[in-house]
Amino acid sequence: MNKPDRKKDALNYHSKGRPGKIQVVPTKPTNSQRDLTMAYSPGVAEPCLEIAKNVDDVYKYTAKGNLVAVISNGTAVLGLGNIGPEASKPVMEGKGLLFKIYADIDVFDLELNTTNVDEFVKIVKALEPTFGGVNLEDISAPTCFEIETRLKAEMNIPVMHDDQHGTAIISGAALMNACEIQGKQLSEIKLVVNGAGAAAVSCTKIYLSLGVKKENLVMFDINGLLTTSRTDLDEMRMQFATDRTDVTDLKGALVGADVFIGLSAGNVVTPDMLKGMAPDPIVFAMANPNPEIAYDIAVEARPDMIMATGRSDFPNQVNNVLGFPFIFRGALDVRATAINEEMKLAATQAIAELAKKTVPEEVNMAYGTRNLKFGKDYIIPKPMDQRLLVEVSSAVAKAAVESGVARKVITDWDAYAEELRGRITKDDKLMRNLSLKAKADPKRVVFAEADNYKILRAAQIVKDEGIATPILLGNPDKINKILKETELELGDVKIINTLGECENAEIYAQNYFKKRQRRGITEYEARKLMRDRNYYGASMVEFGHADALISGLTKNYVTTVKPALQIIGTEPGVRKVAGMYIMITPKGPVFFGDTTVNVDPSAQDLVDITVLIERSVKQLIDQPRVALLSYSNFGSNEGIVPEKTREAVRILHQEYPDMIVDGEMQANFAINPKLLEGNFPFSTLTGKPANTLIFPNLESGNIAYKLLQELGGAEAVGPVLLGMNKPVHVLQLGSSVREIVNMITIAVVDAQAREEK
Repeated sequence: MNKPDRKKDALNYHSKGRPGKIQVVPTKPTNSQRDLTMAYSPGVAEPCLEIAKNVDDVYKYTAKGNLVAVISNGTAVLGLGNIGPEASKPVMEGKGLLFKIYADIDVFDLELNTTNVDEFVKIVKALEPTFGGVNLEDISAPTCFEIETRLKAEMNIPVMHDDQHGTAIISGAALMNACEIQGKQLSEIKLVVNGAGAAAVSCTKIYLSLGVKKENLVMFDINGLLTTSRTDLDEMRMQFATDRTDVTDLKGALVGADVFIGLSAGNVVTPDMLKGMAPDPIVFAMANPNPEIAYDIAVEARPDMIMATGRSDFPNQVNNVLGFPFIFRGALDVRATAINEEMKLAATQAIAELAKKTVPEEVNMAYGTRNLKFGKDYIIPKPMDQRLLVEVSSAVAKAAVESGVARKVITDWDAYAEELRGRITKDDKLMRNLSLKAKADPKRVVFAEADNYKILRAAQIVKDEGIATPILLGNPDKINKILKETELELGDVKIINTLGECENAEIYAQNYFKKRQRRGITEYEARKLMRDRNYYGASMVEFGHADALISGLTKNYVTTVKPALQIIGTEPGVRKVAGMYIMITPKGPVFFGDTTVNVDPSAQDLVDITVLIERSVKQLIDQPRVALLSYSNFGSNEGIVPEKTREAVRILHQEYPDMIVDGEMQANFAINPKLLEGNFPFSTLTGKPANTLIFPNLESGNIAYKLLQELGGAEAVGPVLLGMNKPVHVLQLGSSVREIVNMITIAVVDAQAREEK
């Protein structure tokens, strides 16, 4: 993405609607006057008095036990340097967001206007009654070392400077596994560290704890090799100084080295330097955004190496999000008084071990792979692996108990694991996973309405993010005018003017004529219709000149779908196409169908629609649980709707015995398993809520998704058109840019799935 657009997008993201990225949400009812008297005066006095008698009850009656402070003074913000506390606030809010979505930890971010160590420590220490833990962030070295050391000594809650320990824990796990794969012993490897900041120092310390010998490592900073003769080193760096005289520069140090750890600057390592390393080397080039050596250059120079970077677009990303949410989760859950070395090493071991386990299919799907497994390109887990919450948090909590810093002892670890699974946020995980899958194998998407700003903006986003390769249909002059006026940049994206002389138009027209000549279409009319972008775009997909078609932003549904049905047609065996919305809710995705196509389906139509939607949902989540909805529960009412729904379920149970489906039932019974089991324990859906809802007619489905979208705050992704022989997806009239990007993502994943078949 070019800088003006990236800047504009980032600023809009943070400023539109409610400014910032986080908010405080009540966790108790506040609907009545009685609720308010409980929340504040006079009811609030009771927990106050209980806490006054026993201060540990603060964990019982307040949010302290799930509340972390993310604290910075803005002296070392990302790669931006000392930009001040106010300028650091967006980063701290972002860190709070990650805590919440990965580990269900609440955060207050605090930006302190001081660079004085004593003042910083005094302020944070005074806040101890408020928080269950403190995450220090983006504080410059060497003061960050002193601040953390003093706070850990003086406070009775977990304190961790993530910039130091996060990278250390993750890269430590990666180093253990890389050495195992390469057949190297930690106690024997020769290790070179380039960079001597907070992260590099902490990384090196944990490597020593894992078994690396101090005499086998050397460290460089911006001024060169750390040696005992230097007078500019603080105490923290001096512990890694060497007496060696045979090494003077980085190139010489890498000769015969087994491992290179880079936490410095981009492009400081050359291919020749790598070629001088020992056989089967390990290279962790973790400078961001540009590694110490580019991934493709490094791999070409040393095909026998294992490489990790800090970037998500290459294998083995060393990402702190693999650690800090789960480390704090475990520490909070046992009310630890500290995050000690035992807990950090437990996290390291847990992350390393998880990489060796069979990867869940949803993780493979998210990253567009078939079989991720432990090896040179998979030495640490992926951030989307939900098992991290259970495995790492449990390991940290156990280490806290065993090392004596836990004030709450967990005895039933299976129950604790189940509690952790229940914390996993579900609202937008599906779209994050689908986006990752799309990026793994982008497809060509043709846009039939490219002379529209929203379409062009969405096209730029998916191009820049590597989700899709856009093909634009429309008037080039008009498109280029919009691009210029809005400062969008699409580079060499293909633009086709269907009103002029354009490639393959005659081939497309003849194909259409052949298909429709007995339905009143002449050759002349076929050629004329190919000037229509929906007909031309559908033909591109039919002939494999594009992988998917996106249209419908400015035209009604029927006008958009008709050309695709006539040219591409339905899948073999499909009698009815259907429309599905993916409703992204706080409880997870719920799939609605049919919401856009079939007005009043018969019982057999409902069967066909259910089969089509269940099959599609199965490509997105592990197990569809399908409910056919009505105003009746299992025969409690008679009428055309419950009768046809009942008959559809009978056919589904008979012909598709492996499908988890039931009905007819009312919507509240479908999504409330306790209500269903209490009244209808015989239902095949008891135990868990339905996640796929089939509506008896278009009217009910359309009303339901729009009400949930507007009143329930759910995000609607769709409509997803199902049953077409090739990927065609029709936008909701007037869709936002975000909604268009979501639909393009769905279209790419759809094209990938068809290609895999």
